[in-house]
Amino acid sequence: MELGTPVGLIVGFGALLLAAVLEGGEIGGFIQGTAALIVFGGTFGATLVSFPLKRVASLPRLIMEAFLERSAAAPAEIVERFVQLAQVARREGLLALEEEANKVEDPFLKKGLLLVVDGIDAEVIEAVLATDIQALKERHEAGYGILEAMGGYAPTMGIIGTVMGLIHVLSSLEDPSQLGPAIAVAFVATLYGVSSANLLWIPLATKLKAKSKQEVFLRELALQGLLAVQAGDNPRIVREKLEAFLSPGHRSTSGTPTAASAGTSAGRPAGVAG
Repeated sequence: MELGTPVGLIVGFGALLLAAVLEGGEIGGFIQGTAALIVFGGTFGATLVSFPLKRVASLPRLIMEAFLERSAAAPAEIVERFVQLAQVARREGLLALEEEANKVEDPFLKKGLLLVVDGIDAEVIEAVLATDIQALKERHEAGYGILEAMGGYAPTMGIIGTVMGLIHVLSSLEDPSQLGPAIAVAFVATLYGVSSANLLWIPLATKLKAKSKQEVFLRELALQGLLAVQAGDNPRIVREKLEAFLSPGHRSTSGTPTAASAGTSAGRPAGVAG
């Protein structure tokens, strides 16, 4: 499990509750079933209207994805892999990469290596794999787009709940002493809407978007490595080409993999759709 997500949620909501207690409020005063029904029920209903049912049904899986930590090769490890593949290709020829492809578990990399072994033109390889990358991006956008939409609906639903509460309050002014508490209860819906949007839906969408960008970057890096190997580049040149997309702290200085487990590019590899 990726600890940042649950810890962030606990810290965020915990800070709100602690602040309420320090201000002399009571936690029970913030628990309103009708407000929760309006905000969360209304948000979910608007989401069902906006997206196909099959996509909305994947919402629990999307939320769980934000809590999971997937094991993935570090960018520096990918660079080292292609340096080794370039050495094999120059020493034994491109056909020798078929054996290496059979050892690869990543379907994207395996597909690329087999295309190289089959002698497919570089332009075709780039087009095929770039299409795969674009399809991956679109699938991910369809997922975290739902959470982003919910982050937009929730505050509005909170305002609707508050307006409904105020209408109820103003329709029964016989007892002025109850006016203050009733108005306070009405504003709980706005609190639910704004807090759920900014501490739950939008942060979860942002986490999934960051994961998507990292996965896309790793595939684009692999694509550039495949093209370099297919072109018969010297292993040192392959290293230089790929490490250009890593931050200086994640580059190898001795020809061995760095200890870094993550790295980002200042820009996308040239010639890759994005």
